[in-house]
Amino acid sequence: MKEFVYLDNAATTWPKPPGVGEAMGNFLRHSAANPGRGGHALSLEAGRALLLCRQRLAAFFGVRDASRMVFTASATHALNMALFGVLRPGDHCITTSLEHNAVARPLHRLSQQGVEVTIVPGEADGSLRLEAVAGVIRKNTRLIAMTHASNVCGTILPVKQVGELARQAGALFLLDAAQTAGVIPIDVNSLGLDMLAVPGHKSLLGPPGIGALYVRAGIDMVPLFYGGTGSFSAQMAMPEDYPDRLEVGTLNTVGIAGLAASLDYIAKRGLSDIYRHERELVVRLRRGLSGVAGVTVYGQTEGAPIVAFNIKSLGSTEVAHILDANFGLATRAGLHCAPLAHRTLGTLAQGAVRVSPGPFSTAAEIDRLLTAVEEVAREEQCLVR
Repeated sequence: MKEFVYLDNAATTWPKPPGVGEAMGNFLRHSAANPGRGGHALSLEAGRALLLCRQRLAAFFGVRDASRMVFTASATHALNMALFGVLRPGDHCITTSLEHNAVARPLHRLSQQGVEVTIVPGEADGSLRLEAVAGVIRKNTRLIAMTHASNVCGTILPVKQVGELARQAGALFLLDAAQTAGVIPIDVNSLGLDMLAVPGHKSLLGPPGIGALYVRAGIDMVPLFYGGTGSFSAQMAMPEDYPDRLEVGTLNTVGIAGLAASLDYIAKRGLSDIYRHERELVVRLRRGLSGVAGVTVYGQTEGAPIVAFNIKSLGSTEVAHILDANFGLATRAGLHCAPLAHRTLGTLAQGAVRVSPGPFSTAAEIDRLLTAVEEVAREEQCLVR
């Protein structure tokens, strides 16, 4: 088998930075008690580990009060918590046709429960017209929920401007930063975010099973789950204090320890260096693909570190299988849990092959992919003739 090359970092980053696995192992060996559920030394040590990660995460996104960073199991969990937490029957929610199912499916369910949902159509290049968003705002618009960048083609949406529209309308603004957190700077204050959902396992470089939701102070949010918090145990209602209002049960403390280590790595390497590195690889890839006959590349040049393409009329899953089986290249094909986005891009029937380099990807790996794509396209051309 050929040497394996991983180019599916938009699904989850791999490999993880040095120190992440070690931090998780050390936590399991020395500190893996239940935080907030006891006054003994190990429980207190576990609580300190959670606090450290919470503070690092808050600082990373410009959150002044770390208690407003709520740990979740994933970005999907965080988005469900936000959507079901603030929307009520009779409310109006605006979203886009570029969303992942982590936003689209909860909103579909909420629309069956009396929430009005407007899906603003994006453009064929994955962009979004600001005037299209402004044109559908109503008096009862409670929330605008949208992705920061398309998980299919990487196009970045006009988040700051949409945040201004939300503030002017008195609506809340929820951002899904699944494809940008950890590679593109995000400050909740400058972007006007009321809520921010992030996964730990993508560009934040942490392990799977951990995510976070930022909730601005003053938002009336109904908990998604109910249960033990280790605090206010005598009362039957969920606590009002954060993060306890939304965090129930035993948290993924091992994953949180790993996330703290990955955040430390990002801080030392520098977010700007990671973005520059991944951006250079994306530009190299897009330039190379554009020179291959029969290849269609989607999205815009500037964006998150994602490139989507197709080869003639070949099914995207077939192409990805060939790249994997014949060339040892791991990409992702199909609909990427985002059928609305594929319909917008015009790729709903074919899907697309998605390539997403990470902080440890190399130019040589991109060149290896380009050589493979050229060979597949050339063979397809010969078959057509």
